[in-house]
Amino acid sequence: MSNLPARKLRAGILGATGTVGQRFISLLESHPLFVVHTLGASARSAGQTYGQVVRWKVNVPYTSVVGDLVVQPCEPDRFRDCDVIFSGLDSSVAGEIETAFLKADLAVLSNAKNHRMAPDVPLIVPTANPEHLAVVQHQRARHNLERGFLVTNANCSTTGLVVVLRALQDAFGPMSHVIVQTMQAVSGAGYPGVSSLDILDNVVPLIDGEEEKMESEVAKILGSVLPDQSGFQHLENTVVSATCNRVAVIDGHTECVSVKFARSAVAADGSQLPPPSVAEVRRVLAEYTSEAQLLQCVSAPKHPITVADRPDRPQPRLDRDTHGGNSVTVGRIRPCPVLDLKFTLLVHNTVLGAAGSSILNAELAVAKGVLKPLDN
Repeated sequence: MSNLPARKLRAGILGATGTVGQRFISLLESHPLFVVHTLGASARSAGQTYGQVVRWKVNVPYTSVVGDLVVQPCEPDRFRDCDVIFSGLDSSVAGEIETAFLKADLAVLSNAKNHRMAPDVPLIVPTANPEHLAVVQHQRARHNLERGFLVTNANCSTTGLVVVLRALQDAFGPMSHVIVQTMQAVSGAGYPGVSSLDILDNVVPLIDGEEEKMESEVAKILGSVLPDQSGFQHLENTVVSATCNRVAVIDGHTECVSVKFARSAVAADGSQLPPPSVAEVRRVLAEYTSEAQLLQCVSAPKHPITVADRPDRPQPRLDRDTHGGNSVTVGRIRPCPVLDLKFTLLVHNTVLGAAGSSILNAELAVAKGVLKPLDN
């Protein structure tokens, strides 16, 4: 990995007691670039040790070193000696707190939705659009910052979708229509999440705001950086329609996707290209590589997209942890009688779909020289 720092970067975690914060802690355990240094949470937890206040839900235990850390209020002055801040804050409080940390010249990588669609805030899925990090320099100039920045990762259901769409877009050109139906795990609702009486023996066909997030975020992520690197050109001719459902699965969002390629539409002169074949699509997805791999980022999966070799895959219980949860698994690739192509994908919603994206985004920022230690 290029631009390796001389020491591990000290990481602060906001919302450390929540489910995303817990995932940050578990993924940073023994990480070669980052070490957990400061934990932040609400006023009712501040002043107590992490072990006293956390209701740990991850299946890997936290260390005694983390358990003995005294939880701090989420105030920039408490995190001044951190090289990087990972935010797992709930959206109800994330907006103002993350803005305060940005204005304090701290480097913030957020999982919250609040700033995702801001014009000069990169919305990055690390194995889909890492080139959007280029806008950080403009963001710094606008806020008169030396080293601070704010980068967000996408909604958990958007994340798996855009990795596959990016591979298809690169190979076969833009898509005119994307229709996606999700079956989303309960961990995506946080803790305590959905009541057992609501989700057991049931499917809930509404996740507030989820469909709108998927439909808008895709256009920004798959768009391009403006020539002056001051912001982003969103996709304008790709229509996304999402239907989101909550199902009784702990981790792993499954998505059924149909797409139509712009090239298969009949042009004014009568010309038309056929949609890609299933064999072509399988090859393109299996061979897709991302810049995170080329830069040898620690968390970069060997294959950003894993093409399932069985007709009944992907399945959450069997495939969500592929390549450490940072690979999107795709199966059931076949022609669509309404559009051009349909397939099923699976993304680990709390790894690549949440904390894992922020960590890999931070690794990219280190590799690109955007994120450096405080004493550098």
